[in-house]
Amino acid sequence: MMRVGTICRIFRIPSAGRAWRLSLLALLVPLVVSGQTYSEMLDSLEEAQAMVRKFPDNIDLRLKKATWNIYLEQWNYAKEEYDRVLSRDPKNVAALYYRAFVNEKLHRYKYAKKDYKTMLRIVPGNFNGLLGLALVEQKDWHYTEAMNLINRVVQLYPDSAVAYAARAGIELERGMLELAEFDFTEAMRLAPANTDYIISRADVRLRMKDKRKAREDLDLAVAKGVPRPSLSELYARCKE
Repeated sequence: MMRVGTICRIFRIPSAGRAWRLSLLALLVPLVVSGQTYSEMLDSLEEAQAMVRKFPDNIDLRLKKATWNIYLEQWNYAKEEYDRVLSRDPKNVAALYYRAFVNEKLHRYKYAKKDYKTMLRIVPGNFNGLLGLALVEQKDWHYTEAMNLINRVVQLYPDSAVAYAARAGIELERGMLELAEFDFTEAMRLAPANTDYIISRADVRLRMKDKRKAREDLDLAVAKGVPRPSLSELYARCKE
């Protein structure tokens, strides 16, 4: 079975201290539960390739093949499939969204942003599109654009813990520690069971030199089921 850490790394699903990176979870849930080994995924890819050869004009089959390309981190092959889909169906939202993601993986930020913007013209205000665009702008060092976009996400989706956590991550990268602490607190309020947000706030508080509150967060995470050894580095920072 594919390891959770691998899934998080590929698809930016939150892991400890990186809760803000969520942008694809809503669309990727069917993929995450596939539970296949690497060898099994290769077999699935071969089956998808065979079907595409048999039915080359079938868009759904090409999207399915591209899914396995992404799982196997074959970014260029996935991009080629999305290129083919979009040449036939320029308004295919799924292909635009995932090609933006793949372009980001290939560090083609200009093209990733173009795909997100095209997608948002088709589905204005889409949560994943806005969030994905904000994170790419941040990666591309366009900090003002990134902040404007993430503020819009929070404004449009005030009940989304992910929106607050994403903004906290951007603020953290820019050294806005008090704002990041506030937004992780809001994320925790909206999703109290999500221990990633708790650990992320602990990290922020350590950067703010508030070791007592940071330790309280770590203890809370442990109480909610996070193995204490996995937090040993953060606990050590509380004693420095």
